[in-house]
Amino acid sequence: MKPWIKKTLAGVFGATIVLGGLTACAGGHRHGEMGPEKIAEIRGKVVNRVSSKLDLNDAQKLKLNALADTLQAQRAAFKGKTPDPRAEVQAIVAGATFDRARAQALMEEKTRAVQTASPEVIAAMADFYDSLNPAQQQKVRDMMDRRGRHGGGWMSHG
Repeated sequence: MKPWIKKTLAGVFGATIVLGGLTACAGGHRHGEMGPEKIAEIRGKVVNRVSSKLDLNDAQKLKLNALADTLQAQRAAFKGKTPDPRAEVQAIVAGATFDRARAQALMEEKTRAVQTASPEVIAAMADFYDSLNPAQQQKVRDMMDRRGRHGGGWMSHG
């Protein structure tokens, strides 16, 4: 595999870890969705944790924040204007038969949202990853490897 492809893939996967952290922290919870203040607080903690683990400089922190902004925008677009996404999914199975048309429409809407934002997300991920030095890039790869094998990763303590 060509080196630039490896770098791009590693960057995308590393940023996916950040996305996972932001999405997990910003998603709906048993007590309803978090407000913008709580999302901003948790996002700050995630960004600080990643910054600390990778020992980022100020320019890299700016790129990480730009990535976080892009990921949050994609999440908002994916969620859409639906006040209760869970109810939207539950409506698909509310009747005697599975509402295939409604399910397909929902899937197409979500796919469009991801496809529309993908170029910006990939660019932000690449900008962040490419700003890392080789040692930091190796830390990203190591964290991805540990996360895959042991369920640890960016947000694990230690």
